[in-house]
Amino acid sequence: MNKAEIVIIGAGITGLSVAYNLAKKGMKDIVVFDKSHFLAGATARCGAGVRQQWATKLNCILARKSIEFFSKANEILEYEKDIEFKQGGYLILSSSKEEDIQFEKNVKLQNSLGIPSKLLTKEEALKIVPHLNKASFTSASFCHTDGHVNPFLMSEAYYLAAKKLGVKFYFFNEVKAINVTDGKVTKVITDKMEVITKRVVNAAGGFAKEVGEMVGLDIPVYSENHEILVTERTKPLLDPMVMSFSMNIYCQQVPHGSILMGRNNPDALHNHDISSSWQFLDEMAKTVNHILPEVAKQRVIRTWGGSYNISPDFQPIISDSSISDFYIACGYSGHGFMFAPITGELLTEIIIGEPLEDYANALHIDRFKDMEKIDKEHSVV
Repeated sequence: MNKAEIVIIGAGITGLSVAYNLAKKGMKDIVVFDKSHFLAGATARCGAGVRQQWATKLNCILARKSIEFFSKANEILEYEKDIEFKQGGYLILSSSKEEDIQFEKNVKLQNSLGIPSKLLTKEEALKIVPHLNKASFTSASFCHTDGHVNPFLMSEAYYLAAKKLGVKFYFFNEVKAINVTDGKVTKVITDKMEVITKRVVNAAGGFAKEVGEMVGLDIPVYSENHEILVTERTKPLLDPMVMSFSMNIYCQQVPHGSILMGRNNPDALHNHDISSSWQFLDEMAKTVNHILPEVAKQRVIRTWGGSYNISPDFQPIISDSSISDFYIACGYSGHGFMFAPITGELLTEIIIGEPLEDYANALHIDRFKDMEKIDKEHSVV
């Protein structure tokens, strides 16, 4: 029977980062299972924006550390291509006095953590994106080091680097059961094979809750569908990502010229649906026409859905658990791609027993035992 030092469930960007970081620290016999392929799942369907403009200290730190990695990823991972890390910035629009006040608090927090964001007047924002509808916003915040990464190339870079270090990947292997004896993991069973192991990482994305249930663990997350569209390639219209929490939109132009736009659906069901709908297209058209009328003139090529795995405070769970050597990396609430680099580093430190920085303790699953003390993130779409 096959044996492994550790089994990672999920070969999305989170699982790939964990596998690479563990191997880099010298761990051997690392096995990664995925029911499809690493260029599938939520990673392949994400908008792949990376920003540091958050309302909580925790998310700010995770984003800043991850962006530091993205800026050097080609060299670190010895990737022969280019992950296409574009730092055009994020221009985040406010549309009310209350939001103006919140942005002031956000930027103050971000600056205190070394993030070079700044508040902008309406006139200053229009200098960055001149074709914004002046009547659609009151002020903005901007961070020039925010940006975008190609999710397919970034995933491939991690995958190839992990393989080079000896990680074994088994695709189209769906995990069906995890055996636990006396509170300890003993075996992982897929639809094709069994592996004896004492350690398991749950990096299953939208299916993290179901994987937790396999070991009797109730992880307080749920999954829901968030939709995106892409337009035809067009002339340069947006250097930064344009985003609004209150108007429920993010919109960016990727290096090859197409424009990606996404929004959440307040009525989305908690399930694994990843379809697209005419209602999404209708609402998105109204919103983008209000904010960016020039962008609204572009023709849509296609729409699709992707899974957000959401935690109660819209911040990730990166921790061990009550099951011995069963580790969790989930609940990213739509931001797993941008937090992947630091996730791999932190979970590796947890697994091999290295000391953590103080902030990382706030990522533990046990924080949800006292919801009144939770610092909930509100800067989300």
